[in-house]
Amino acid sequence: MTKKILKSVLLVVTLVALLSFDLPTGWFNAGSKPKSYEMGIDKGAGQDGKNAATIKSIDKKIDGFGTLMQQCKPDKYLGKRVRMTGFVKSENVTTWAGLWLRVDQAGSQQSLSFDNMGDRPIKATTGWTKYEIVLDVPSNASLIAYGALLDGTGQIWFDNITFEIVDDTIPTTGAGNGKKSATQNEPTNLDFEK
Repeated sequence: MTKKILKSVLLVVTLVALLSFDLPTGWFNAGSKPKSYEMGIDKGAGQDGKNAATIKSIDKKIDGFGTLMQQCKPDKYLGKRVRMTGFVKSENVTTWAGLWLRVDQAGSQQSLSFDNMGDRPIKATTGWTKYEIVLDVPSNASLIAYGALLDGTGQIWFDNITFEIVDDTIPTTGAGNGKKSATQNEPTNLDFEK
C-alpha cells in the first residue's frame, strides 16, 4: 500500500513538473487574469524544433487575459516607424489571441501608439503563422512594451520575434493605450533560447 501511494505522489510531482514552464529571461507575465494561465518556455515546441514561448489557460472559464511581455527603452527607434514580426501557433483558442506592441510617453496614461491585433484576432486552432505590427515611435516616447496575449481559454505558442525600422510607405497597424511595468534597455531573448 505504501509503495502505491509513493508511486502516485511521484507521478503527480512529475506531471506538475512537466506541465509548468520556466519564464524566458527578460520576459514577465501580466494581464487582467495572469494567474489563470501558465506562461513560459515550451522546450522544443518552436517552429524550427527549438524553444517557443507559450501561454496556456489553466482555468476552464476565464473572463480576462494573460500576457507574456517585455519592455525596453525606445532610444534606437525614436522618430522612426517600427515593424514587429513574430510567428504564432494556436490551439483551441475560444475568445482570441494576438501579438501586441505599445509605445508609451512618460507621465501619461495614454499610449502614443498601440496595436494588439484586436481587429485581426487569432482564434481556434492554427498552424505557425507570421504576424506583424507596424507602429510609429515618436521622438517623445519613453517606453516600448510588447508581447503576446491570450484572452479566454486555449493555448498559444509564439517564436522568432523581430524588430526592424521601416519607411513611411509601410502603413501602421493600430493606435491606443495600456499599462506599464519593468523596463529594459532594448528587446532581448526574442527567440526564447534563454
